[in-house]
Amino acid sequence: MLKILANKTYAQLFSAQIVALLGTGLLTMALGLMAYDLAGDAAGLVLGGALTIKMVAYVVLSPVANALFGRFNRKHVLIIADLVRALVALLLPFVDEIWQIYVLIFVLQTASASFTPAFQATIPDILPNEKDYTKALSLARLAYDLENIISPSMAGLLLTVVSYHWLFSGTALGFGLSMLLIIVARFPKATAAATAATAAAQKEQSFKQRLTRGIRIYLATPRLRGLLALNFVASASSAMVIVNTVVIVRSTLSGSESDVAIGFAAYGLGSMISALTLPNLLENYSDRPVMLAGAAATTAGLTLFGIYLVSGGGVGWTVLLVLWMGLGLCYSMILTPSGRLVRRSSNSEDRTALFAAQFALSHGCWLITYPLAGWLGHAAGMGVAMLVLGLVSALALMIGLFVWPRSQGADLEHSHEDLPKDHPHMKDHLQSGKGASHRHAFVIDDEHRIWPTQG
Repeated sequence: MLKILANKTYAQLFSAQIVALLGTGLLTMALGLMAYDLAGDAAGLVLGGALTIKMVAYVVLSPVANALFGRFNRKHVLIIADLVRALVALLLPFVDEIWQIYVLIFVLQTASASFTPAFQATIPDILPNEKDYTKALSLARLAYDLENIISPSMAGLLLTVVSYHWLFSGTALGFGLSMLLIIVARFPKATAAATAATAAAQKEQSFKQRLTRGIRIYLATPRLRGLLALNFVASASSAMVIVNTVVIVRSTLSGSESDVAIGFAAYGLGSMISALTLPNLLENYSDRPVMLAGAAATTAGLTLFGIYLVSGGGVGWTVLLVLWMGLGLCYSMILTPSGRLVRRSSNSEDRTALFAAQFALSHGCWLITYPLAGWLGHAAGMGVAMLVLGLVSALALMIGLFVWPRSQGADLEHSHEDLPKDHPHMKDHLQSGKGASHRHAFVIDDEHRIWPTQG
């Protein structure tokens, strides 16, 4: 897997991703401590508000950012987004009102909503080989999981010698290093060509068309509709873990703060094991059965354990760790291959828009499951919360099975009754002797507005 780091540009961007993630982890720790300073026992409400703002920014502003900046050079977008995030981090230590936290977090997450889809759309240009790209997706998953372990440890060490305000400086440093690594990285010509093609295409479109293009392509592609359903399954399990682990460990198991960290680590460990094994697994199996297997196991785990708790069963420490590890493993099985589906479903000029759509729609799932997990856990107990999330996952899994048919291959036969024979796309195929009905790698675009299986 690490062989892909021999690609210098990818190694620089992967390093940029790691330092930015570490900075984000320090930011999360510092925000919690600042919220307690400003709001005391109401710190949870402040953090909940900040997380809600984060999700709303991701869901609403990611497509808007693509519509506004999609025509610009991706490298420039990444640099400016990192610069904005670093400046916001430097301002956070001077906050003395709760509303100021909300405003700065909104600005920071707006920059992230511009950065992440552009970053994700760039990696396929750097690693055009699908095997290499799959390894990159697994490395990205590992980076996220390791950040969940390393950042709290770094923060703990730093807090022994400095106040939490200095953690924001670490955040700014992370974003600043990320920006410098992107500046020195030499982006391939394919990225510049894709940007030029995108700019040319967007000149012909209104702002409304640019705003909705990614989501329209996404929802018109069967495999991506299936991915959206499976995103909901993944969000149900992660919401249960992220929102309720602290309650289960501290209240039900009478554990310590370090036990809470162990609970989260078990979930991250499962995800890391899955990410390490997925590249080899995906060489032998297609994305659909692997992702559906992960979703089915997630659904079964949530539902069956929810029934067990509702019927009076108790939670043991070992059982919780095993369940959390299993959910983490399945979570990675669902989400790690998702970039392959988006890449396979887009041409170069629409890739950023499609990654922005995936970014927005997937976070829309968390916007639903986070409050659902918290409210049900508080009002009805952990058993009911887990059971309801399991049943919701089951519904999403059935929808995924229905809307994502078995693989037909990348090349699909289709015809263009709406295009004249002198259209450039038709000329290419007429010259090759394929006629009006022809076969090629099919994606939704201006010449292919409806999936062939839809009639």
